[in-house]
Amino acid sequence: MKVLMVLTSHDKLAETGKKTGFWLEEFAAPYYAFKDTGAEITLASPAGGQPPLDPSSDTPDAQTEYTDRFKQDTAAQEHLATTHKLAEINSDDYDAVFYPGGHGPLWDLAVDLKSIALIEDFVNSDKPVAFVCHAPAALKNVKVDGEYLVKDKKVTGFSNTEEEAVGLSDVVPFLLEDALKENGGLYEKGADWQSYVVEDGLLITGQNPASSEETAQRLIKRLQA
Repeated sequence: MKVLMVLTSHDKLAETGKKTGFWLEEFAAPYYAFKDTGAEITLASPAGGQPPLDPSSDTPDAQTEYTDRFKQDTAAQEHLATTHKLAEINSDDYDAVFYPGGHGPLWDLAVDLKSIALIEDFVNSDKPVAFVCHAPAALKNVKVDGEYLVKDKKVTGFSNTEEEAVGLSDVVPFLLEDALKENGGLYEKGADWQSYVVEDGLLITGQNPASSEETAQRLIKRLQA
């Protein structure tokens, strides 16, 4: 089982002067879900190298058993520090792709042409694609057969109410829930901050950080079927 994980390279939270990036739990939980299943994991990002960590995901209240495990795992830390450049990645080399969230993807992965083409290649090759929290932003410009990939598909992602709760509704370049709906997605959500995952065809999406492990497990189950 060969799994590609694609992380953001964007670290600026608009003009606030604050930092953003990927969300630690949304990387760590899937990383260990794949690793413990024996999967071969490749990490990539638009810029390559060390992806920026959203500092909000490194606060004491955001820690989980998986983030704690990562912080004691020097091999995993080195792996993360040396991500491949997306431009070097060929979808033919992998069985599936997983995108962790954090606010960063709203700025870079939503418009990254290599990422868009990569997702399209996975789907056209009948391979599953999974995204959690803000990572479905990477689907914003993905089309298959001339139609948005999310059109008429059940999909979830960080909700408008959750964005409002973290006070960033007026900071983000777009609201993810609205963008998914505008592209024809059949947006669903569970309770704020609770795990909620939906599958439709090859597309697997999770709503928020609490959904990260379940989203990865759904992808593993699909690969093992």
